[in-house]
Amino acid sequence: MAQKKNSKGQTKKDAKPAGKNGKKAEGSSGSSFFTWFMVLALLGVWTSVAVVWFGLVDYDDVLAKAKEFRYNISEVLQGKLGAYDADGDGDFDVEDAKVLLGRCTDLPHLQKEALKEQLRMIHEKIEAKKIAKMALAEVRSIIAKEEAQKQAAREEELKMEATAQKAKERTEAQLQEEVGKRAREEEREKKKEVERREKAKKEKAEKERLTKEKERKEKEKLTKEKEREEKEKTKQGREEKPVKKSQNKKPERSEPSEEETKKKKPKLLNKFDKTIKAEIDAAEKLRKKGKVEDAMRAFEALVEKYPGSPRCRYGKAQSEDDLAEKMRSNDILQRAINTYREAAELPGAPADLVKIALKRRAERQQFLGRMRSALATLEKLVQIFPEDTSLKNDLGVGYLLLGDNKSAKKVYEKVLAEAPEDGFAKVHYGFILKSENKIAESIPFLREGLESGDPGTDDGRFYFHLGDALQRVGDDSAYKWYELGHQRGHFASVWQRSLYNVDGLRAQPWWTPKETGYTDLVKTLERNWRTIRDEALAVMDATSGLFLPEDENLREKGEWGQFTLWQQGRKVDKSCQSVPKTCALMERYPEATGCKRGQIKYSVMHPGTHVWPHTGPTNCRLRMHLGLVIPSQGCRIRCTNETRAWEEGKVLIFDDSFEHEVWQEADRYRLIFIVDVWHPELTQYQRKTLSPI
Repeated sequence: MAQKKNSKGQTKKDAKPAGKNGKKAEGSSGSSFFTWFMVLALLGVWTSVAVVWFGLVDYDDVLAKAKEFRYNISEVLQGKLGAYDADGDGDFDVEDAKVLLGRCTDLPHLQKEALKEQLRMIHEKIEAKKIAKMALAEVRSIIAKEEAQKQAAREEELKMEATAQKAKERTEAQLQEEVGKRAREEEREKKKEVERREKAKKEKAEKERLTKEKERKEKEKLTKEKEREEKEKTKQGREEKPVKKSQNKKPERSEPSEEETKKKKPKLLNKFDKTIKAEIDAAEKLRKKGKVEDAMRAFEALVEKYPGSPRCRYGKAQSEDDLAEKMRSNDILQRAINTYREAAELPGAPADLVKIALKRRAERQQFLGRMRSALATLEKLVQIFPEDTSLKNDLGVGYLLLGDNKSAKKVYEKVLAEAPEDGFAKVHYGFILKSENKIAESIPFLREGLESGDPGTDDGRFYFHLGDALQRVGDDSAYKWYELGHQRGHFASVWQRSLYNVDGLRAQPWWTPKETGYTDLVKTLERNWRTIRDEALAVMDATSGLFLPEDENLREKGEWGQFTLWQQGRKVDKSCQSVPKTCALMERYPEATGCKRGQIKYSVMHPGTHVWPHTGPTNCRLRMHLGLVIPSQGCRIRCTNETRAWEEGKVLIFDDSFEHEVWQEADRYRLIFIVDVWHPELTQYQRKTLSPI
């Protein structure tokens, strides 16, 4: 607008040409100046935008300082220019400048130029102010947006932190709950396990009590029957004629009276112990009530008070024995063993106390597996009481436990020479004869011993061996004795005659893979049968010495060799070095490699071999047979009353606690791979705790 005003003023007066110095007219100069001013202003605006955009200036700080400034620049300008307000609107603007310029037409040229210059500067300041306002507004808008974004980001971050904290708290609470739940479950499992053990212990104790009670009643019954028979014989002899003693006949031992038989208590007190009987009885009462620790302290005090008392020392040994049983401590049991010896060796110890103490000492030594120590104790007993046949019988058992059948045989021969009707000696002597393969000779001793009904004869092993001996001589009465053994509770059935059993397991002679639950193992064996066969053939070709002859006296005739890889759940490393692929396959199946009551082995049987009918020792396993080299005819196996044949690459499964028999009547050898597995109904706890066989 200033440019237009200047042009008008120049036209009204006179248009002057350009001076000699080449200067342009005044109007033209004002227009050019304003153009450059606008360019600079726009550059300033874009510079401001660039500064804001690229964050070259800290506007937060600028604005803060601006807020501290006490007055506005526009107010200052307005205050200075308020005197030039020509149109009365309260401020100075372009219109006021026009009026002033119009009024100043009569001013000298220099003054007019000065006034123009002042007006131009004022105009520039006003325009600059407007541009600054626009830039400031833009900056404020950008800053406000940034503040809003920062605030939103902070709020989002706080929200995320709060969410994370809540999640963490929930996770920690869940973890604590899971840990607590797991701990409670473990506690419940431990409690259940303890209850199961206690229940098993009680059941075992009850079973033992019932067995002992049964034996006691049978013994009493037999004793009474013998007494009645003896009385009848004596009565008849008196009525008919006096009995003449044969010179060659050994004097018979006097039988106890009826009262003595009913209640014959051993004499455990010597003269001195009778004087302190009240104190001994008080301590013994605590022991019988099951207050083991109190009884222990009571007898220890008595031993300290009366060190020469055999009965007090014996009571201390019994208390230590009871405490060892309660605490399941072998160390305490060893203390009891030592104290039994001390009681027996004290001067003035009654004979009954010596016998009872040393017998118990031998039993506890055998329990700890110290068979030679137990044998020494039994030999000492026989030396002290040479007339006691029962002690000699116990000594014979001690030799058998050591595997010294020869010495045991001599003991029982002496017993039978002294007491020909001793049933206990007969069954044990018959057992030894059968182990020597004197089958026919063993039968009468086993039969007569069982028929005697003497204590210690009602044992499943004797029924087992008598029936087996009868079968081998072709006597069908074998099954009569098996049936009697079943009725006595020694066998699960006439067919299933294993002696180391777990009650309640499913019992059937033949099994399918699906019934066992071990289908993966069966598939692996059948898929890899050639590999298993080839490794066995390589071993057989290299040396036949690795296949050892069967040593359980099960063959009637022929040759039968075995090469064992696992025995009682333990790997035979030396054997597996010869058949590494087969052993690597088996490592994947703990139901087989961990079966402590079984084996994994190769079995080679040559033509002309017959294996007697027999049963395995336990119902805790099943037996798999994988056919490797099977002749087309002549090889078969019978389990109970069903006979089957092997096939190459196929698995047969049977329960070998049932009676089974094998024939090899082919023209070449038969080779199979035998894998024993745990009975599928056994629990993991049972598999872990059952003793090896």
